[in-house]
This record gives sequence, C-alpha cells and structure tokens, in this order.
Amino acid sequence: MPNKQTFMGNLSRKVNSTRIGKMIKGYKQLREANYISSHFGTYLTPLMANDHELRNAAFKIRHNVYCEELKFEPLAPDGLEMDEFDQYSRHCLIRHLNSSSLAGTVRTVRPLQDHELLPIEKYCLSSITRHDLNPQNFDRKDVCEISRLAVPAEFRRRQMDRFAGAATGVINREAYSETELRCFPFIAIGLYFAAAATAIEGDIRHAFVMMEPRLARSMSFVGIRFEQIGPVVDYHGKRAPYYINKELLMDNLKPGFRSMLDTIRGNIREQLPSVETFYQNEIALSAEPLQRKAH
Repeated sequence: MPNKQTFMGNLSRKVNSTRIGKMIKGYKQLREANYISSHFGTYLTPLMANDHELRNAAFKIRHNVYCEELKFEPLAPDGLEMDEFDQYSRHCLIRHLNSSSLAGTVRTVRPLQDHELLPIEKYCLSSITRHDLNPQNFDRKDVCEISRLAVPAEFRRRQMDRFAGAATGVINREAYSETELRCFPFIAIGLYFAAAATAIEGDIRHAFVMMEPRLARSMSFVGIRFEQIGPVVDYHGKRAPYYINKELLMDNLKPGFRSMLDTIRGNIREQLPSVETFYQNEIALSAEPLQRKAH
C-alpha cells in the first residue's frame, strides 16, 4: 500500500499539470505582480530631472557615493559629481514618498551628434569583443548607456544592505530569496527600470552598461538579463561591458517585476515631455558644455 505522502505528492503533481493547476499558478503570479507593483508605488516613485534643482540633486548623490564614499572620483569643491556626458544624459531619481527624500539616481547617456560618445566608447571600447554589438555599429540615436547608479547611505541602513556594492545597486543574494520579496531592495531595481523606461519610451534600441559581474548576476535575480560582450577589465574595480535591449529585458522579466516596470514606464512617459523641453531650452541657451558655474 503506497504511503500517504507519496500518494498526495503524485496527486499534487497531476493537479499542477491540469488546467486547474495552471489557473492556480497564474493567480499566484498575478497576485505577486500586483503586490510588487503596489509595494513600490506605495513607498517610492520615479522622478526625472526636468530642472536645474533636480539635476543638481542627482549630481550631489553621485558625489556622496562616487567621490566621498567609494573614492572613485576626486572631491569637487561644490559637492557635485559631473562629467562631459551629463550634457546629453537624462537623469532619473527615486523619491521616498514618506520623507520626500531622494533615494537614488541613475542616468541614461544618449548621444545624438556624431562627436558625442558613450562613456564605454571613450574609456573601454577595446574591452568589447562582441564586434556585432559594438555601439559604433549603430546610429547615434539608437544607442544609450546606463551609468552612475547611486544609492545614498541613508537608504542602506539595514544590515543586509551594508555590504560592498550596495551603493551601486548590487543585491545581497545571501540575504534575499524569491520568497522574501517583502524585503527586496526596490530602490536599485526601480532605478534600472527608470533608465530602461527612459530608453524604451525614447525609442532607443541598444543599451550598454559597464558594471561588475556580480551586479549583472544580482540583476538576473529578478530577470534582468544583461549579455556580457567582453572580458572583465580594471575600470573602477573589476568590470565588464554588457548589452541589453527591449527584447532581452521583456523576455526574461519575472511577472511581478514586469508589472513594476509597466508602472514605472507610465510615470516616465508622463514626465518625458517636460524633460525634453528642459534640455531643448538648455541647448538653445548655450552651446557650451555643462558648466559648474551654471548651477
């Protein structure tokens, strides 16, 4: 006589293979998707820099993380971390709704002129060995680079977030599991989704990023699958070039995070017109590169 546990296990497997089982699985995925999206929206919201004040806020967060904490860049007298690529970048932030504090920033570098390069082209082009995915193969308007992701220390207070890499978005895989979504670090994911939304809504086809392999692995934890296109090199630590496009992103995203991305895309879509107006006015006012004195 088969034991009860074996019988129940076989029954459960049969149920899972039936239409009822698929319906139950679909319901669970929908519930998870609704939870993740609503959880993010309850506490956090994406914000695009559509004026000097917000753009400076992004530069200040970057200075705190990249200059003061990580010491990747020299300290600036005005406390703003800026470079030549900011002139043709779109800057995203995450606002913590309860406190109105800014919980992180990321930029999407989008060249439009032939002389405008991506950071990866200027500093790490030789590291790209996938020649079919070299950014110089594509029209300028079709490429972008996601860079300068930064999360301030005050939003990494939990013990599980106090580890090397958290400042630039790495997820502590030892502290989180797929069943512990209530503890998930939504800020870093929200920043990547905000950058992705900026690219998708701007009809940019190819995105590049120079990052640590462990960051790429931690992003795959939620289904953001970057394709490595070259070896690890020494650039602000051990980093490698990666590529992603809309298809790679959407094909692998887990249902809950797909819902979260859809919500963020809606927010970004509403903000883009004012952002583009701001940058067009900046270009019209001056052909000079972004200067600290303007801030």
